[in-house]
Amino acid sequence: MNKKINFFQSIHFKIAMAFVLLLLITLEIIGAFFIKSLERQNIRDFEDSIQIQPYVDNQLATELLKSNESESNKNIKNIITSDINNSSITELQVVDNKGVIRGTTNVNNQAIVGHRTTSTQVKQVLYNGRKQTRISYDNNQGSYYISILPLINPNSENNATVGAIYIRASMEKVYRDINTITVIFLTASLVAGLLGTLIAIFISRAITRPIDEMKKQAIRMARGDYSGQVRVYGQDELGQLAVAVNNLSVRVEEAQEASEAERRRLDSVLTNMTDGVIATDRRGNISILNDMAEEFIGMESKDAIGRSILQVLGIENEYSFRDLLEDNQQSMMLDFSDRSDHDLILHTTFSLIQRETGFVSGLVCVLHDVTEQQKIDQERREFVSNVSHELRTPLTSMRSYIEALNDGAWQDPKVAPEFLKVTQEETDRMIRMVTDLLSLSRMDQGTAKMETEFVNINEFFNYILDRFDMMLKNDKTDATLTLKPQEEKNYKIKREFTNRDLWVEIDTDKMTQVLDNIMNNAIKYSPDGGTITCRLIEMHNNVIISISDQGLGIPRKDLNKIFDRFYRVDKARSRKQGGTGLGLAISKEVIEAHHGRIWADSVEGKGSTFYISLPYHDYEESEDEWG
Repeated sequence: MNKKINFFQSIHFKIAMAFVLLLLITLEIIGAFFIKSLERQNIRDFEDSIQIQPYVDNQLATELLKSNESESNKNIKNIITSDINNSSITELQVVDNKGVIRGTTNVNNQAIVGHRTTSTQVKQVLYNGRKQTRISYDNNQGSYYISILPLINPNSENNATVGAIYIRASMEKVYRDINTITVIFLTASLVAGLLGTLIAIFISRAITRPIDEMKKQAIRMARGDYSGQVRVYGQDELGQLAVAVNNLSVRVEEAQEASEAERRRLDSVLTNMTDGVIATDRRGNISILNDMAEEFIGMESKDAIGRSILQVLGIENEYSFRDLLEDNQQSMMLDFSDRSDHDLILHTTFSLIQRETGFVSGLVCVLHDVTEQQKIDQERREFVSNVSHELRTPLTSMRSYIEALNDGAWQDPKVAPEFLKVTQEETDRMIRMVTDLLSLSRMDQGTAKMETEFVNINEFFNYILDRFDMMLKNDKTDATLTLKPQEEKNYKIKREFTNRDLWVEIDTDKMTQVLDNIMNNAIKYSPDGGTITCRLIEMHNNVIISISDQGLGIPRKDLNKIFDRFYRVDKARSRKQGGTGLGLAISKEVIEAHHGRIWADSVEGKGSTFYISLPYHDYEESEDEWG
């Protein structure tokens, strides 16, 4: 905020006042010195003007040496009245060496002649023979000058004092002249002071104007406006300072633009990062977090900023902020599933925010979502475990039967064939499992080739279902089917197809495998005499195939897992019926390779329905129909 400065506090006033005071002090010092010098000079001139001529002194000294006092007094009176003609001298007295006044120029005070003087200074001059002068002031007579001169015997070689001359002179004219000059000087000083004030204001204005403009430019720069430029009034120091301010404005603008660009770039990086980033101050309170971090911790920025990172991450019971600072490369796994509507496992790493001086100003925490990686690792472990288990079971069974045969059971005509049959079945089961695993491996690696062609899906689906009808009529399994009948079962296949022919681009071999697998499962888990309903409809540029049975159904908790590898709802029954646990997993991979989708719906005790959705585009029928 730009606070307005009082005029008397401004540098403009201070410079002008300093200049004026300096001028006045200089004038006063010069004036005092000049007046004092003038006063001394005038006093010296005045003293010179009232000096008694030497011949007069000799005459007066000669008269004082005469023995005839009355005649001597008469001569002294004539000398001081005729030979001493100075208007400045108001009174002159001649005193002998006994202190008796022998003559005076004061016509109104002739009675003092013949009396002893009462002046102490006159007595001192008579005693020591030294001249005395002084300037005094009287309220009635004003300033006056007193000079007492010793009279020396002109005929004596030892300079004997024979008397003294007391001179009293008025100095009013001298001081009147000095006062007149003083008034003139003061008047000139006042005029000079006024002119100096105007000049000081002009000079201070010339100095403060560029400073004021630089101040305004600094205020604009503080507000983020770098467009203005300070006017350069000259090539002096202020001009150079103005150029420096203009250069600084340009440099600051460039630095600000670079900083703003860097900040926007950093914000863009933080916003678009797939990892969450949290920054704290040196006390561990959150100062910055990006959008992904907000999503991970389930908290908005306004609620998280200012809170301790330990509380936000939920690790305040295990760690202190000092622990994170001392071990800044520390990483940990945090489970945030309870804060999200899905599984969420975060890998967190911490690093220090450190200045060049080594001062730690905060901490940066990077949150990386490893949920899928953890899930993949878990699935891999479960897959290895399942494969090991699924292979170990038939191998164990085969080993038992082979050991029995090796121990002599091969000689038993009733037992040996049965043991060999079981061994063959377990071998076939392992072959099917390895074949399915190889198929899944090729699909995972993307090396499985798709031999696609446009097929009339109505006729194709009918062809698959006709084979199962034929199997029912012949009361045996078609050689191409993967179903190994463990018990004879009666069932009915019900078709609900759209009347419109639908042409879909598919790999017929792989789609046959998928539909066979689903139909086999429907037959396996359907009750004897049940109905299997097969539907084919068109919906929103998709062909929907559904196969429904009337079996025991799938528990809801297992619906999302039935397409996982080696997952079985009823493991004992599935293994008994020869399943590998990979059929639905392979079906899902095949359908997704066709850019489709497969899912299931089930009600326990009423049966299950499997749905296959394939992309469909209008296609003109040709003579080369599938059939």
